Amino acid sequence: TKVSGLFRLYEDDIHKVHLNAGLSLPTGSIDETDNVLTPMGMTPSLRLPYAMQLGSGTFDLLPGITYNGKHDRWTWGSQYITEIRLENENDEGYSLGDKHQVTAWGAYGWSNELSTSLRVSATTQDSIDGIDPNIMAPVQTADPDNYGGETIELGIGANYLFTSGMLQNHRFAIEASLPIYRDLNGPQMETDFTIMAGWQYAF
Repeated sequence: TKVSGLFRLYEDDIHKVHLNAGLSLPTGSIDETDNVLTPMGMTPSLRLPYAMQLGSGTFDLLPGITYNGKHDRWTWGSQYITEIRLENENDEGYSLGDKHQVTAWGAYGWSNELSTSLRVSATTQDSIDGIDPNIMAPVQTADPDNYGGETIELGIGANYLFTSGMLQNHRFAIEASLPIYRDLNGPQMETDFTIMAGWQYAF
């Protein structure tokens, strides 16, 4: 469960700066289990690896700062956001690594309805500190050293706002992104590309 807010620090006709302040509460389960296939063909019930647990198990601070600018048909912005673990370990003996992310974007409005955007995002995250002795599945994701690292992603998106008809005030957005740099801690699952689509309605 995450509780957060935006607090305006500065605003004029072109620029806006907001402070991000939030707190993540440890309500997600961190002792999920399932049947796991072993190299011997057995399927024992084991505690799932760290990435498959539903929460961090710790109170996490979510500070950040966001800047937005707009002039004519151009909009742009940047954001720094982080996740800081406030406890050295959760009830199972570990804590996820602190995470820092810097994002910058720009967009151009071709009309009142259509805009396109370009975004670059850099993320760094520490490896897991500690170990859950019950996570012993025969996979690389059960090793706490195989988490975290550095990633840079590039994203291209489009946004369409319906301004009339039955879909007036509905907005459809889509973005495709792919990693252009990765330096990860140990062997990890590979991401070739990501596509995110969303539908919004304002009233």
